[in-house]
Amino acid sequence: MSTANPPVLLITGASRGIGAATAQRAAARGFHVCVNYHRNQPAAEKVVAAIRHNGGTAISLQADISNEQEVVRLFDQTTRQLGPITALVNNAGIVEPQSRLDQIDAARLHRVFATNVFGSFLCARQAVLRMSTRHGGHGGAIVNVSSGAARIGSPNEYIDYAATKGAIDTLTIGLAKEVAEEKIRVNAVRPGHIYTEFHALGGEPNRVDRVKVQVPMQRGGQPEEVAAAILWLLSEEASYITGAILDVTGGR
Repeated sequence: MSTANPPVLLITGASRGIGAATAQRAAARGFHVCVNYHRNQPAAEKVVAAIRHNGGTAISLQADISNEQEVVRLFDQTTRQLGPITALVNNAGIVEPQSRLDQIDAARLHRVFATNVFGSFLCARQAVLRMSTRHGGHGGAIVNVSSGAARIGSPNEYIDYAATKGAIDTLTIGLAKEVAEEKIRVNAVRPGHIYTEFHALGGEPNRVDRVKVQVPMQRGGQPEEVAAAILWLLSEEASYITGAILDVTGGR
């Protein structure tokens, strides 16, 4: 990597969990990193401080990725402060309290799909407009964070969340083919049961400990293990890979 033109990575929802682990690993690999957050500024600043303490370059920027104007602002500010964006990790996502479909109303569906699906589409669009050779860019890579829930369906817990991740899988496959000739690679990771704060949003902070018996490896995963897969897909080691969905699920 050239120090004169370092790669620039924008990670949505990077103030905690998989996003934060990816930000720190990417910075250690020489990326200049934008840590996007929605509400938790102190957590985002903590990630940035850790990166800078280790000699890396990072900034934090607030944006609600379900809002198109805020997404454009996020990409513009990242470019102004760090340089042209060469990589995007669509990591931001939400889940609501565990429930069956017959307890899910339209308002909840709008909230979950707005962030998990529309937000990923809006961010991917801005990345393509900046990275595609069709638009004067020099190429790049996108990694979408899906979920093993897309395959399992998450019955009796959050099938709405699972459905949004199914949409992310489809986005990955379709967009990869759409921009393959424009020097942009698009791939995804599907994390399984990972130890993060995310499960508390669904009302069960210790969920991984309950369900890990369903995993062939008999354990939950760590955010750093997913981050390693994301960084590999962003790297030149994966230069001939696009449209792939990599399960990081312990065999489930």
